[in-house]
Amino acid sequence: MAPYIIAIINQKGGAGKTTLAMNLAAGLSQRAKTIVIDLDPQGSSLQWADMGKDVFSTPVEALAGNWSTFDLKHKYQVYQYIVLDCPPSLDSHTSLQALLACDLALIPVLPSPIDLWASIRLSQEIEKTREINPNIQAFLVINQLEANSALSSAMYDALKEFNIPVLNTMIRRRAAYRSAALEGVSVYQMKGLGKRAVEEIEAIINEVIPL
Repeated sequence: MAPYIIAIINQKGGAGKTTLAMNLAAGLSQRAKTIVIDLDPQGSSLQWADMGKDVFSTPVEALAGNWSTFDLKHKYQVYQYIVLDCPPSLDSHTSLQALLACDLALIPVLPSPIDLWASIRLSQEIEKTREINPNIQAFLVINQLEANSALSSAMYDALKEFNIPVLNTMIRRRAAYRSAALEGVSVYQMKGLGKRAVEEIEAIINEVIPL
């Protein structure tokens, strides 16, 4: 069976792509063989995995240069899930190729209309991608929502600008995510401190990823 490819993508930096990619991969690895492919020239996923004294729960590799969907699936065919941590730009072969290759695109966005509008080009690119990759699914993931806060009416108005559905699961701003990054682990490895964060990642997996 061909690997199921998940691209974590946003044209704007600071939206939490690497945090989602690493923790999502950690959750998936408890179900099946999973790998993170770091496509960002800054190497954020690789740096994350290198931070820890403990081995990160999922292998993380870089993939540079021009590559095709066939190359990706063939090279990593032993994995059931491939999580792509994409660059913070759509003006590259890498980001566009990730959209062409993936089965699912998850787009983390901060709970701010300004941040959401800054990402609107991505919606247009996904529509173009469907001409070649018609089966791609795409979802917005609200990230770093403050505890006990709700989305503002302005945010809901901004979401209407997109032709991309929003996941029911929202990721709260939690210390566990920051601590996991500093320690080079996933929230799954943080035991009690990571409990609520793990529940969020599990909810995302259960909502959109075929198991």
